[in-house]
Amino acid sequence: MTVEYRVDGGVLPRRLADVLRPELASLATEIVDEIRAKIPAYARPLDGPYGKSIRAGVQHALNLFIEQIANPDTSAQKCYEVHHKLGQNEMREGRSLDDLQAAYRVGARVSWRRMMRVGKRNGLSSSVMSQLADAVFAYMDKLASVALDGYLEAKATSAGALETWRRRLLGMILQTPPAPTVAIAELAQLIGWTVPEHASPIAVQTLPGTGHNQRKPTLDGDVLADLDGIEPRLLVPGVVTEARLARIRAALPACRLSVGPCVRLDAVAHALRWARKALSLAQHGVIADRQVVRCEQHLSTVLVHSDDRLLETLRDRLMAPLRGLTVKQRERTLETLRAWLDTRGSVQDMAGQLGVHPQTVRYRMRQLDLSFGDLLHDPDQRFELELVLRAAPPGRPLPRTPTADVVLPTPRERR
Repeated sequence: MTVEYRVDGGVLPRRLADVLRPELASLATEIVDEIRAKIPAYARPLDGPYGKSIRAGVQHALNLFIEQIANPDTSAQKCYEVHHKLGQNEMREGRSLDDLQAAYRVGARVSWRRMMRVGKRNGLSSSVMSQLADAVFAYMDKLASVALDGYLEAKATSAGALETWRRRLLGMILQTPPAPTVAIAELAQLIGWTVPEHASPIAVQTLPGTGHNQRKPTLDGDVLADLDGIEPRLLVPGVVTEARLARIRAALPACRLSVGPCVRLDAVAHALRWARKALSLAQHGVIADRQVVRCEQHLSTVLVHSDDRLLETLRDRLMAPLRGLTVKQRERTLETLRAWLDTRGSVQDMAGQLGVHPQTVRYRMRQLDLSFGDLLHDPDQRFELELVLRAAPPGRPLPRTPTADVVLPTPRERR
């Protein structure tokens, strides 16, 4: 009775292994010769390690195919490792992916051509030959896929390509909406980057007068970086410790850094936006302008300034009662208003904060009541007042409130 085995989807009789095995040595040579003849990139002499790896790949492929017919439980691991490495070597040798895939197609055609002759010579039925054809081409497709993985892996980990893939991964993590978790994990695995649960983005800005830094910075291996774009940025797994920050500053001495809060990976795009806002606020003097800004220390200020146009509209409405005052009167009134809000209206505490006599505080409070009236006693509007004042820290006065309507230009006369 003929025992049948399934090979890559085809049901093949075991005796086929005995029929095909004597053909292996000459078939391997024919395949190699045909690849060299049909694909110019492989026409070079096959001396040395290069030729040895090509021949080994063909021989392992043919041996495994026959052994799986004889015993479907035969492990393919060794053969897959050979072809995975073959794909890596082809990339490093400088051959194209098209050449690599073409070589497997040539191998499949030559193998099938030989098996047709063997089948006819041994009287194999058309049904068996059809199943054998399916098995041969499916098997070659599988090996081509394994080699493709090796090729792409080598390409991804080459010096130039690795940086490109790392920047692409950073872009995927920071895009809005976030890229699928599976896509991020696959690319991270390809380049050897461990995906963290939480990470901290850093907004980077070149300091004025320092010019473009031509030297490639040496950053920790787990830090993703894109420093050549319009908005340079870094991504650090976990919390940015002082030790980590010191290394980043040493690598980027001519840059201002704004460290965003440590958040879940799917929220780092928002944290980077906050970090950039903090950087802008530091430039405009709203928060202390230092070479390193810790955004987490200024979240309320960033929140207040998250919509500057809305803040300006709110400020113009609330400060309308001060339009008739001189600049000095406005500054003194705002100073008093800040003290009143900070001390919850305590005359003694206000006097200490302002450095004036309590009687002066009482006089100023009467002026505040005249200017703002019931607004001071409405909880919602009092909260809005505090928001507006916190947007302009002490020592940085609010912009002057417009005193006249904007005049639009008159239409030009038609001629």
